[in-house]
Amino acid sequence: MRAISTDAFLLVDKPAGLTSHDVVAIVRRALGTRKVGHSGTLDPFATGLLVLLAGRGTRLIRFVPDDPKEYQAVIRFGRETDTDDGTGQETRTAAPPPPELVRESLAALTGSLSQVPPAYSAKHVNGQRAYALARRGDAPDLPPVPVVVHGWDVVAQDADSLTARVSCRAGTYIRALARDLGRLCHSAAHLEALRRTRIGPFSVDDADTIERLREGGARPQPLRLALGDIIEQVVDPEDARRVAHGMRIAATLPGERAALLDEQGELIAIAVRAGDEWQPDVVLGSA
Repeated sequence: MRAISTDAFLLVDKPAGLTSHDVVAIVRRALGTRKVGHSGTLDPFATGLLVLLAGRGTRLIRFVPDDPKEYQAVIRFGRETDTDDGTGQETRTAAPPPPELVRESLAALTGSLSQVPPAYSAKHVNGQRAYALARRGDAPDLPPVPVVVHGWDVVAQDADSLTARVSCRAGTYIRALARDLGRLCHSAAHLEALRRTRIGPFSVDDADTIERLREGGARPQPLRLALGDIIEQVVDPEDARRVAHGMRIAATLPGERAALLDEQGELIAIAVRAGDEWQPDVVLGSA
């Protein structure tokens, strides 16, 4: 059996019913390491792409590109819930809006927006998670936050639902978009289904399934591929030694940040520009 690297990143297609933490646990077993982290969660009812990093890769999560995030969403009209999705309790009903009003209202939910997160979210309120307060029956007072929706692409529409591809920046709640679309249309709505199809340059089409992970077929990729289009500078053994000790080396390429690779193409550090030199920011020492 081939050895599987524990210093790697992995794309996983999460099925409905599993939490993001459940997926992390499965990846830990598949790769044989406790050190696994992800670049963004999905609600248990949602499916689609998770980007995970293992071993020394967990130090690189903040460098993983995450814009845009793309989803396929099914929004159901006529009913609003306390969770803004189909798992919650009904809080309000209204007649479904005319389909043409729905399409017209999408423009108001495109661009730079001020969005109130769902009550059942991981936002902090006075040191507590909003969902913890909501589960106790306390209505969390969540201030609006800035989000960006790049665009909507309508896939299908009928009298009481809309299926659309949504492209947005990280931090945007698709559940809140569904809720707000219903209100804009003088109706009520919730998110019925959600699938994340892309995070930055990464596609769910390239992801491992949970079944594949459980069967020992994980396909971890080299850490440098998790960094998107960051520039790469190959360094000689002497400079690699300097980098390993956190020392600056000459920058031979333009840019404010670089991935430093050894002569075998292995990622050894992320560095930031300091004049005409690279200052190591994250050094990948022993895991």
